Amino acid sequence: MRAFELTAPENLDAALGSSGTYLAGGTTLVDLMKLDVLTPREVVDINALPLRGITDTADGLRIGALERMSDVAAHPATPTSIARALLLSASQQLRNMASIGGNLVQRTRCSYFRDVAEPCNRRDPGSGCPAIAGANRMHAILGTSDACVATHASDLAVALVAHDARLRLVGPDGERIVAVADFFLLPGDTPEREHDLRPGELIAEVVVPRHDAFTHGTYVKVRDRASYEFALCSAAVALEVRDGVVADARVAVGGVATVPWRLPAVEDALRGAPATEEAFAAAAELAADGARPLPDNAFKIPLVRRTVVRALLEATEETA
Repeated sequence: MRAFELTAPENLDAALGSSGTYLAGGTTLVDLMKLDVLTPREVVDINALPLRGITDTADGLRIGALERMSDVAAHPATPTSIARALLLSASQQLRNMASIGGNLVQRTRCSYFRDVAEPCNRRDPGSGCPAIAGANRMHAILGTSDACVATHASDLAVALVAHDARLRLVGPDGERIVAVADFFLLPGDTPEREHDLRPGELIAEVVVPRHDAFTHGTYVKVRDRASYEFALCSAAVALEVRDGVVADARVAVGGVATVPWRLPAVEDALRGAPATEEAFAAAAELAADGARPLPDNAFKIPLVRRTVVRALLEATEETA
C-alpha cells in the first residue's frame, strides 16, 4: 500500500468537490489499495456525514448511502428481493461494515483488473483486455465490448434495478436524481468509466419507489460455494399476480452482464401469462437475447434462463 493523506470532513460542504477518494466502509477500497490497483494520494473518510437513515415514506423507502448493508437487510420495510440480495452478499462481517453507497460503486472482481502485472482497460485504458482470450468463466455474456467483458459485482444493484430505484446524488453543483438502471455505464470503448458519478460527487440516498401491488418478489443467487462468493448468475424479480395471472413484472439479472441487466423482453412475455412454470420457462427463453459468450462461459446462457425461472417460481411459491 502506498502512503496517503487521510482527511475526515465534518460536514457535507467540506466533503463535496474533493479530489480525493471517498472512504465509507472501506471493504473494497482498502483491498484495492493493498494490491496497488488504486493508489490515491488522499483518502476522504465520509463516515461523519449526515447520509444515514432508513425511512418508509408514502413515496417509497429512502435509504441513506452510509447505512450498513446488514441494517438495511434487517429493516421491516425493505422489499424481500432487496433484503435477500443484501443477505446473500459477502459475509456477515463485511455486511456489518459495507455501506449501501459503497456497495453500488464497488469495482469489478475481474482477476485481471486486480492484478497490476496484467493489462486491463479498466485500470489502464488502452492496455487491452486479456480476459477475452484468457480465463473468462466468471465473465459477462451480456453488455460486453471488445474493450471489456468484466461483470458488475453488486448483488444489491440488481435488486434495485428490478425495483426501479433511484439515486440522489450530491455534488459541488447541487443535487440530481438518476435511475439506478441509468447510473451504470456499459463499457463500450471507455470501460474505465463504470458509472455516472462525477468528480467530487457522492451518492447521498437510495430511493426505492413504493409498489404495493408487487407482492411477490425474491432474489436468487447461483454461485460456486454457499457463502462469500460472487454470482455466476443471479436474478431479482418483483411480480404483481392477480387470480393466478401475472399482471406486471420486473426482472433483472446479475453475474452475467457488465452492468445490472434489466430484462424488458422477459417482463413483456410475463404480463398476462399464467403464473406457472411453463409460462415462466417460455418467458425466460428471452433472458439471454444478445448474448456474446466466450469460450469458458457459454454455460451462462442456459444458466441465466434457469435462474430466472427459479426466481419466478420462488417468488410465486411454486415448486418445479
